[in-house]
Amino acid sequence: MNAPLITPELVSLDANLGSTKIEVITSVAGIVAAAGRADADGLARDALDRESTSPTGMPGGFAIPHCRSAAVSQASLGFARLSPTVDFNGPDGPADLIFMIAAPEDGGAEHMKLLTELARALVKPEFVEQLRQAPDAQTIVDLVGRVVEPKEGTAPTASATALPHTAATSTATEAPRIVAITACPTGIAHTYMAADYLTAAGKKMGVDVKVEPQGSTATEPLSAADIEAADAVIFATDVGVKGRERFAGKPVIESGVKRAVNEPEKMVSEAVAAAKDPHARRVPASHSEQQESKQTGSHTGWGKRIQQALMTGVSYMIPFVAAGGLLIALGFLFGGYEIAQNGMDIALHNTLGNLPIPTAHALGGSATMTYIGAILFAVGQAAFSFLLPALAGYIGFGLADRPGIAPGFVAGAVAGVTGAGFIGAIVGGLLGGLVAYWFTRINPPRWLRGLMPVVIIPLIGSLIAGGLMYVVLGRPLAALTNALNNWLGSMSGASAVILGIILGLMMCFDLGGPINKAAYLFATTNLAVTNIGSLKVMAAVMAAGMVPPLAMALSTTLRPKLYQPAERENGTAAWLLGASFISEGAIPFAAADPLRVIPSMMAGGAITGALSMALGAASKAPHGGIFVFFAIDRAWAFVLAIVVGTLVAALLVTVLKASARRKATASA
Repeated sequence: MNAPLITPELVSLDANLGSTKIEVITSVAGIVAAAGRADADGLARDALDRESTSPTGMPGGFAIPHCRSAAVSQASLGFARLSPTVDFNGPDGPADLIFMIAAPEDGGAEHMKLLTELARALVKPEFVEQLRQAPDAQTIVDLVGRVVEPKEGTAPTASATALPHTAATSTATEAPRIVAITACPTGIAHTYMAADYLTAAGKKMGVDVKVEPQGSTATEPLSAADIEAADAVIFATDVGVKGRERFAGKPVIESGVKRAVNEPEKMVSEAVAAAKDPHARRVPASHSEQQESKQTGSHTGWGKRIQQALMTGVSYMIPFVAAGGLLIALGFLFGGYEIAQNGMDIALHNTLGNLPIPTAHALGGSATMTYIGAILFAVGQAAFSFLLPALAGYIGFGLADRPGIAPGFVAGAVAGVTGAGFIGAIVGGLLGGLVAYWFTRINPPRWLRGLMPVVIIPLIGSLIAGGLMYVVLGRPLAALTNALNNWLGSMSGASAVILGIILGLMMCFDLGGPINKAAYLFATTNLAVTNIGSLKVMAAVMAAGMVPPLAMALSTTLRPKLYQPAERENGTAAWLLGASFISEGAIPFAAADPLRVIPSMMAGGAITGALSMALGAASKAPHGGIFVFFAIDRAWAFVLAIVVGTLVAALLVTVLKASARRKATASA
């Protein structure tokens, strides 16, 4: 280890660091930065982001703001003893002791272990009192050092705290047996403190409590024997429970992780009561492991759960979008845009020994390139055919775990057959998932349980979701798509700029949904090489459709701290997806923050569509993005329209997200 986690210059005693927790966190971040261990602004921003997710005030008058941050260069503990105290939303009033746990974004396992040892030591009232009575900074350093950096052969202070797998052994055979999972977003502090609070509460109450903290450091999982013997389960988590299916059928108490810190005895009492209640809520035989953050003491709201399911569906759909879209684009590059008409026929009936007649725009005019392009196009089409089923199927999975997959996939396939499209797949996936989830709440006879997830739930869920799509929902959505096509057709003689604005708005509204597809179908079904107007419409549609992923990629590059790590990874991929005319590359961002992302994308798309039409860009190719520049007239106008629209959309969404972040921080 290059440097100790805490040194005297990281300690501030009896200091006035502000009257609000925002001011205190900012001040302590400055102390860490002054020691050369972090960037003050970056650390403060990330710690405040974590604080806005869940306040870090703890029972006993102390607070532990913490985060993993790219702004941290050396794992550090900043400490402040405040005078006057400051409200950190703790359960028993303002805090006078502040520990800021600053971990590097890629912090190693050893540092994480030491940081969690501190968090667990803070569970002990005597340790906290020693911190209050310490006369100087070096004493604080020594106290903390004995916990996080014990000398060889010396047990750390935190070890005195009941460990997750200890229990009241003298009464283990008669006592109620409870198992628990604790987890917080960062996996540094609350995860392990909650585990120790629950264990200590169980020991005090004569209840055998065994806990599996799912945090940043390796923890031995609960054994199958412990789970089998348990009378009830506690899930105190702000993130998904790993291996939730292990607890199927057990009575369950669920809450956010902070409730286990604030009310551990009450949670243990509720678990004991649930174990004795035959009507208590139980862990379903198959239930989504993708749980949303919960409010303290309450279950996840259905709005949040549906949003989580939508994000699950989109995340599983994106690989099909990326693979299919890029393969189709490469097919156009190798085989020319005519491949869209005859590519499937060539792939099925020709071989390398029986090459087709080369298409007019094949790479080098080669028959071999034509055949390769056809194969690429055919494989891409096959991948694309899974978009709607995958989206709907994994929305069902997000709501009901594995039993929701079959009903969702069936509903998504029906959405494609009926023309219900992207929105139909969402509705069908939700229907299938909700039906499957309802069945998982049933407690059937033991002889029937084995058939439920593999036969009964998939059968009835598929029938209901697929049947409703065929009988009730599919045709109205298809009719809506046709009506939009007819409406657009009636505007073909109107102002080109107005038409470009409308098409741009439609392309960016639902990112591959019925409205987007209506605009695209209007362009492709009217595309004719002899009709310059149709070529301009095609160029406007393709340019506008490229804007959303490009704009989100640019925004994540300009202000990466506004986005989660997964979103930043999506932003990197979105450069290529946007360049390939795959609007769906922006779906993860729109699903996570629709009120800011979708209007911004529509503004950029409208400008792009208008500029493309006004400047006379024209495309003979119906797809392909940058891979079909050979088929675009006035390519400079096409590029200019895309660049301007992308800049407008990216700047607008960045400003809106930054404003929302400031408001959230101010209210934290």
